[in-house]
Amino acid sequence: MTTGQDASPETVKPKPPRESYARQIQGMGWGFLVKLLLMMLVNALGLSVILSAWNAEAWGILTASVVLLIAADVVYFSKRMLPLKYIYPGLVFLLIFQVFTMAYTAYVASTNYGAGHNVSKEQAVESALIQDERQVADSPIYPLAVVRGDGGLGFAVGVDGEVQVGTAEQPLEVVDGAALDDSGRPTEVPGWEVVPRAELLSDQELAQEVTSLRVPVSDDADEGSLRTREGSTASIYRSSLVWDEGAGTLTNTETGVVYTADEFGTFRGDDGSSLPVGFYVNVGFDNFVKAVTDPDYAGPLLKVTAWTFSFAILTVISSFLLGLLFALIFNDDRIKGKKVLRTLFILPYAFPAFLSALLWRGMLNSEFGIINDWFFFGANINWLGDPWLAKFSILFVNLWLSYPYWFLVCTGALQSMPGETLEAAKIDGAGSWRQFRSIQFPLLLVSTAPLAIASFAFNFNNFTIIYMLTNGGPRFTDTSVPLGSTDILISAIYQISGVAGGRADYGLAAALSIVVFVVVGAVSAIAFRQTKKLEEF
Repeated sequence: MTTGQDASPETVKPKPPRESYARQIQGMGWGFLVKLLLMMLVNALGLSVILSAWNAEAWGILTASVVLLIAADVVYFSKRMLPLKYIYPGLVFLLIFQVFTMAYTAYVASTNYGAGHNVSKEQAVESALIQDERQVADSPIYPLAVVRGDGGLGFAVGVDGEVQVGTAEQPLEVVDGAALDDSGRPTEVPGWEVVPRAELLSDQELAQEVTSLRVPVSDDADEGSLRTREGSTASIYRSSLVWDEGAGTLTNTETGVVYTADEFGTFRGDDGSSLPVGFYVNVGFDNFVKAVTDPDYAGPLLKVTAWTFSFAILTVISSFLLGLLFALIFNDDRIKGKKVLRTLFILPYAFPAFLSALLWRGMLNSEFGIINDWFFFGANINWLGDPWLAKFSILFVNLWLSYPYWFLVCTGALQSMPGETLEAAKIDGAGSWRQFRSIQFPLLLVSTAPLAIASFAFNFNNFTIIYMLTNGGPRFTDTSVPLGSTDILISAIYQISGVAGGRADYGLAAALSIVVFVVVGAVSAIAFRQTKKLEEF
């Protein structure tokens, strides 16, 4: 056995300097601490999403959030997944903002979600009971104080010298030690904060919450609940509808009509009547079928689809050709002041599109627009009221907005072309037209074809120009659907969704959104495959 003193110098490893160890530990420690801090923030955000999904009973979102959070911890605390450390954030954003959005749109497209059917069955029943509430004929008027506590907002009323307090979840019960004023209104309630009258008058959100609050009088629902209209007095209201959860029916106790939910989420009575409140249900592909078979939608949507393709194709072709024309003109060295002129020609591209569309809408006004006054001697030309003139106006205004883009693109493409090729063509005797047709234009198509496809996809969904210039009008006169001659598919979806007012049909709007996605994707895929032939050329 050898001791430390007997060990040969070759077997004793020199100790590294303490300073070197300190630097290594410090370097590793700071990097780990930064990563740990970032992952703490990620986990905190993930847990908040998970808890929110749990409270909302959104089990799909909850499951996805748990999986993504666990995957993030595994990826960033593992030493064997270096590529995923860079790819994972992009994958998460792709799943959230693309895959989830499309999946949810597909889900909505398979339902009858819309006006009258925008809540669950439980919420529809509750809404029907509330809407049918009527004030009890012999109900006393109670002096009321709105109170706030751990259970949220509640009502405190004075009854026979006592104070009773209740919330939406807790029926009225007596509270000892409360104080009343001369009118019998509670002023102090132990365990509760009395909301000042001035706050009710100044806070619109709070006032709305108070007027929608219903406090049960007792555990017996037939005794009704307290409601207030102005926040100072309350009365007893009772619904004539009674919900039978076992049978799944709503019965009107006054008329005896029994309402049963049908397959479309509508409560229909045995007398043929129906309640105004329904709930959303799965309808499969009915929305897609409705778009092509319902007389109110089929004809108008066919016209809208044809105009959408025409608008997108004509806009791309016209703006490309005009931009190319100006690019060829200003690419000539004989033109003086080219920089100034180019700047002037791209000015439409510098202004916001929505503002330009609004300006053109005013200028094209048939009564006081400067287009009629200055260029047509005051003639009353209804540019935006006639279907064909409105379409021409949209194409013209969009051409004015779009050609500067192609002017810039074509100018850059022309200036990047190899001069040797054109010089060789000149030596071979090719004229300007032959050079353009056989050399410049094919080379331009190679570089601009992908941009043309992107421009088609953009104009296929160019909501701004349609909404700001004509708002889809003039309206079709042969249908009750709020669609017009200049609506394209995206603006038609906006109108059908009811965002701008009217009857909302989110299910049909979602179905049409999927159709637009498929059409644009298919056209783009086919067009990109065709551009490979240009590259081979």
